[in-house]
Amino acid sequence: MVCGSLYLRKLVRDSESVAVYLKAERCAKGVPEAIQAKLEGIAKDTEFLKHLIYAGALDICIDGLNEVSPDTRAKVSEFAESNFKGNIIMATQPIEWEPPSIAKTYILKPLRDDQIEAFLISREKTFSQDAKVRGQAYQQACKDYLATALCQTQCGEETETARRMLSNPMDLSIVGQMIGHGQSPNVFRLYEQQFRMMSAKYEREHLRAFPIAAFSERVYQQRLSDNTEVPYQDFAKEAECLEDFKMALRRQSQNKETWHFRHDKIMEYFIALTFENNENRLIDNISDPRFRGVYFMLATLMPDDAAMSLREELIQYAARTKDHTVSDTFVQLMRSRKQGNP
Repeated sequence: MVCGSLYLRKLVRDSESVAVYLKAERCAKGVPEAIQAKLEGIAKDTEFLKHLIYAGALDICIDGLNEVSPDTRAKVSEFAESNFKGNIIMATQPIEWEPPSIAKTYILKPLRDDQIEAFLISREKTFSQDAKVRGQAYQQACKDYLATALCQTQCGEETETARRMLSNPMDLSIVGQMIGHGQSPNVFRLYEQQFRMMSAKYEREHLRAFPIAAFSERVYQQRLSDNTEVPYQDFAKEAECLEDFKMALRRQSQNKETWHFRHDKIMEYFIALTFENNENRLIDNISDPRFRGVYFMLATLMPDDAAMSLREELIQYAARTKDHTVSDTFVQLMRSRKQGNP
């Protein structure tokens, strides 16, 4: 079954059986190997694990198939086909991919307009004390914003792209935060706008500009080594300001505190900034599934000419490799982006 990540996490949380949650990127060597890496004792034995899976005694949840290479997706599909009696669920965003023949496919539809509005209005309760727009003024501002963002007179594809993005609780929460601060959200450049709000506060408090180049480069280098944490040790004040704007969060476990980006898209925004003026980096990472979301971010951030040039590179890569994972979505995002953005 193919479904959305949020729904998948809910199923894992509510499962009455033993369940294992896997990011698809951990399945590059195979699904059993990824499961074994999480187990201890007899359960780690290969034959015992095979029996558990085949008997349906273990619920297996694989998330983010859209974020991995075609080879990894093929291994996941082969695993599902070979263990057709097992309880296996997979989640992916829309991609060009043929699910296992035995799979049932469920597609999560975008929220209705009234559901988007209700959730957006509910975000007021999460505002910080410095939010300027509240109460009836905030509710009316939400209605006015959605009337424009979801206007049916716009290009149909642009409207549907906006509706899909506004069905994402993370993106919709950012929209609410911006409206609460008297800003006009652009659904295609939310993370850039959120960063500008955060960096303005950082500069007021610390009397210097946010070190965007150094911070972004560190995030990129960490991603190369599969480290997705916020580099708090060297950027403590920056991490705390990110936390104030709900771009980062801290976690406490076993007397150790770690900092994390609240969503992969926030990390991808910073990495995208290191790609924009680095042609080698733009080309060298096309085949790396870890940076798939970065290219989607670039589709809305880059100037038109640069985006068109990258679009051509991605199309040529897809033609050579038959892997359209990045190129197709990049083209769709470019087609949907609003003209005249700064």
